[in-house]
Amino acid sequence: MEAKYLKSVYKTEDLPRDRLIEVAIAGKSNVGKSSLINRLTGRRQLAKTSGTPGKTRCLNYFLIEPGAPPAFYLVDLPGYGYAKVSKSMRRDWGILIDKYLEGSEHLAGLVALFDSRRDPTSEDQDWLAWLGEWEKPSLTVLTKCDKLTRNERAASVRRWQGALSDEQGSPLLFSSTSGDGKDQLWQWIDDVRLAQKRQPKKR
Repeated sequence: MEAKYLKSVYKTEDLPRDRLIEVAIAGKSNVGKSSLINRLTGRRQLAKTSGTPGKTRCLNYFLIEPGAPPAFYLVDLPGYGYAKVSKSMRRDWGILIDKYLEGSEHLAGLVALFDSRRDPTSEDQDWLAWLGEWEKPSLTVLTKCDKLTRNERAASVRRWQGALSDEQGSPLLFSSTSGDGKDQLWQWIDDVRLAQKRQPKKR
């Protein structure tokens, strides 16, 4: 598999126009999005990690060329929550994300990341409720599960399961350190991108 950074997008007018399928990754700004992307692709420095929450302030596009075609984009969305930035900048992020999620016809699905060690906040629950009504597939992924015991992992899944609708299925435990959940996440990504490929094109 080949993976490379393509571009950063601050306005929806600058989205790529080559009609490749896209899979987005979203989550709070300290949940480990960059580490997950690096673990998925096997490229340790593909997505830049930072000790400063909220560094991602745009849509970051990564071109993925898997062993089995077609090529597609992983799209790293700006992290919500915790970021030490102005309210106006956070509002701008929200507008950018909303326009992208509602308007991108090439978007096949979204991976929503949450910290497995935390309880769902009201903000998290609102986000999950919105995804439950969204017209495209989404997968809830609980990161940093390597920091939990087996019993704590099971308890985390039960807590987050309570915030999901039946249609959303069960959350997936993932660790960027150990690689737990990597194969299952790739399988989900492959399923949604190939399903998107089979959809009839809009005229």
